[in-house]
Amino acid sequence: MREPGELSRVLADEAATRRAGAALGRALLACGMSGAFITLQGDLGAGKTTLARGVLEALGVVGAVRSPTYTLVESYPLGTVSVHHLDWYRIGSLDDLEGIGFRDLQAPGQWLLVEWPERVPQAAASADLALRLDYVDGGRCLHAVAGTSRGTSILRHWMADPA
Repeated sequence: MREPGELSRVLADEAATRRAGAALGRALLACGMSGAFITLQGDLGAGKTTLARGVLEALGVVGAVRSPTYTLVESYPLGTVSVHHLDWYRIGSLDDLEGIGFRDLQAPGQWLLVEWPERVPQAAASADLALRLDYVDGGRCLHAVAGTSRGTSILRHWMADPA
């Protein structure tokens, strides 16, 4: 049986992954503009960036959504808030995070989407919502766990979305 602070969904293809991301984006909007810290874990090619694209598009990002693989951080200002899409694959310590300004990105009104959170587990432990994408039967399984009360609220709104 699923815990109240957990969500699991099978995603048949890239389009389903993007729709799940869009539903998460709508859940973030429904929870207000205070910000959130969301981690995205999974093997290479599991759909982390595709899910993030769906989130960003639902939040109102227009145009190309680039993977932060080489830049480490891609930021998208959306009026009074910003979304920061980070890739920690080449990050190995809290000092490295300090070097890219991670603490400043955690200010109120900032939404963080972090790929490869397992590279700095001490920082990832404070995530509002931890997502994991795994390969299953030609598709993906998305598993989400709330880590805070804000994460639980986001998860409840996300679970209520039919996408």
